[in-house]
Amino acid sequence: MIKIFIKWILSAAALLTLSSFDQGIIVNGFGSALTAALMIGLLNLIVRPVLLILTLPVTILSMGLFLFVINAVVFWMASSFLDGFEVIGFGNALLGSILYSSLGIVIDSALERLFPPRSL
Repeated sequence: MIKIFIKWILSAAALLTLSSFDQGIIVNGFGSALTAALMIGLLNLIVRPVLLILTLPVTILSMGLFLFVINAVVFWMASSFLDGFEVIGFGNALLGSILYSSLGIVIDSALERLFPPRSL
């Protein structure tokens, strides 16, 4: 449980970091970043699998590159639901989703080292 909480906080910090580097991603504060990280996580849990199934033929034809578009759509969709988080343009959503996913991989890797999985 503590691992999920730490990942949420670090993901919010990653969003704040992205907003300082990319002028097309606007986060109004840490509270907005926490809300946005939660919304992105929920959309990845609920909406992304549906989009993956619906766009499977295009994803196969593009050899998986269409997954970048799906990630950008989910990232952009999160900004449309929230007031303190804004993504201006699809290009910024694409770049933001790639960087946010990359930072998420780094966060997951670090948390796996700090909290190794329990063996039975």
